[in-house]
Amino acid sequence: MVLFIVKRGALALFTLLFIICLTYLLMNTVPGGPFLNEKAISARVLQELEQKYGLDKPLPVQIKNYMGSLLKGDLGVSLRMQKNRPVATIIKEMFPVSAKVGAIAILWAIIVGITLGCVAAYWRGKWLDSLLQVITTLGIAFPAFVTATALLILFAGGVLQIFPSSGLSHGPMSFVLPCFTLGLVPMCSIARYTRSSMLESLNKSYIKTACSYGQTVPQIIFKHALRNALIPVVSYMGPMIAAVLTGGFVVETVFNIPGLGRYFIQSISNRDYPIIMGTTIFFAALVIIMSFTVDIIYRIIDPRIQIDDGPG
Repeated sequence: MVLFIVKRGALALFTLLFIICLTYLLMNTVPGGPFLNEKAISARVLQELEQKYGLDKPLPVQIKNYMGSLLKGDLGVSLRMQKNRPVATIIKEMFPVSAKVGAIAILWAIIVGITLGCVAAYWRGKWLDSLLQVITTLGIAFPAFVTATALLILFAGGVLQIFPSSGLSHGPMSFVLPCFTLGLVPMCSIARYTRSSMLESLNKSYIKTACSYGQTVPQIIFKHALRNALIPVVSYMGPMIAAVLTGGFVVETVFNIPGLGRYFIQSISNRDYPIIMGTTIFFAALVIIMSFTVDIIYRIIDPRIQIDDGPG
């Protein structure tokens, strides 16, 4: 186990380093720059600004300098959106908003998704199973911006003005539409994964034995079958949780939520390089950590799963 953790840790660091270098290269290949949109900026002022922030140096030198600052915990400062404000401070302020919306979306997606998957599996082939399969397929098929727009028109626009249309300043009701939109695809995916794995578990001999002893349906599903059925579900939930927690870019933009996802999109439009790099590193690190955590949870759910530690 220790060797496995060391190997995965080294692989995680290499992956993060690759993402940093690739993002920096791609970011600098896009025409334009953080100062070119300034009004009536002269060539001399542009040169001075690039020298001040080290953007006049060759790209390899810029990457080297950035990595050196990163090792010291310095993500740089915003060049345009919040000039000279530390990127780490901006992320610290913005991410809790995304995390709050994401956590609610994850919670309802997991609870409802696993429940619907179990119900569909137990009543497989019945009308309820068919109905749930149609609902989950449609939920996955519709893009987030379509779902968000439809919800705004139906429940916040001209039809039923029940929920606020933007922001999170109207209390708990403000979270309903964005959290539902953000958690819809994960919920449908979890339901389908759960159903598929539950069908396999329900055909095992120990389930038939439990039935012969007269155990109730909830006992059979949640006490016996669900434990093994959760293993493939967990493999999906790790990256899903990371993706949702980082904030749905589309959801935050459509519902005008002041989270890190929407701010990241704005930083790309404004060519604010330090914010682009800082948020990319933050998102990538979160995904890598969650993927690593999933491997450990595998072992907790089912001790029979052996993690390959290599030779010896």
